[in-house]
Amino acid sequence: MSNNISATKTKDIVEQKSIFIEQSDYKLHLRHIYKCQGGVPVLMVHGMIENGRIFYSESGKGFGCYLAEQGFDVYVLDLRGRGKSIPLINVEADHGQYESITEDIPKAIDYIAAKTKQSLHLVSHSWGGVLVASVLVRHPELTDKVRSNLCFASKRSIIHKSFEKRLKLDFFWNWLAPKIAKRKGYLDAKALKFGADNETLGSLAHCVAWVNISDWHDPFDGFDYFSAAQEFSWPPTWHLTGIRDTILGNQIDVKHFIKECNDKSAKFTLLSKQNGNLVDYDHNNILTHPRAHEDHFPKIIHWLNSL
Repeated sequence: MSNNISATKTKDIVEQKSIFIEQSDYKLHLRHIYKCQGGVPVLMVHGMIENGRIFYSESGKGFGCYLAEQGFDVYVLDLRGRGKSIPLINVEADHGQYESITEDIPKAIDYIAAKTKQSLHLVSHSWGGVLVASVLVRHPELTDKVRSNLCFASKRSIIHKSFEKRLKLDFFWNWLAPKIAKRKGYLDAKALKFGADNETLGSLAHCVAWVNISDWHDPFDGFDYFSAAQEFSWPPTWHLTGIRDTILGNQIDVKHFIKECNDKSAKFTLLSKQNGNLVDYDHNNILTHPRAHEDHFPKIIHWLNSL
């Protein structure tokens, strides 16, 4: 069941409203951004220590609002406990990425498909692309509801070696962040000012288990995503990352993720001035840079409209 709150207009072009998918003890928030009724639906899924605001602003900025201006029917998901989903993550929150993969993202896909009577495009950023890929191979029955899979800077494991990896991944994410989280009962990334949203102990532990060089098996129940992916028929998929994304969406790791998925038809694009782009993009401004609207965003629209 769902509950809508009042709609707001952005730039007098698109409207936004909040929809809540109600469960027994929590509510998932979908930000609905649209210009007209009947557009092709899009579901957007964010990554770790962030929420759906990576895709939109209430003033009309962001890739989600851009898609809505082009006539798409956009739904931006806040994963459980993040953004406007309630309750927010606290010491009692015991969910992790297992619940995102097996419950929450499938519920959002089912809700949008039932509401719009159409199949949808999936759009993800960073770790959101790993969650979405895991959802698809674990729930192949959902593929009839999916038109395409568009991933910005998504990798599962970081395999390239660098000083930045040793500092940001090995020291901070793998060692220090779990210690901080255990002390408080969850990772309070907002208060520590290194993320837009918080993470539960479970989601942090599951991410740490996967982001290192490891098998693509579920840390909770052992499901073998890698084997499932080898037999999976992927929807049209496009991975994009930026030349200045040196750790969280490094091109080496994105390509490794594509290979791990056994998606031989997937497109890959490295956004850089050398490759004809207007900006050398990094992990976040691949979605937020003001020049993206005249750079790779129109190319993405053309691709989506061709499917």
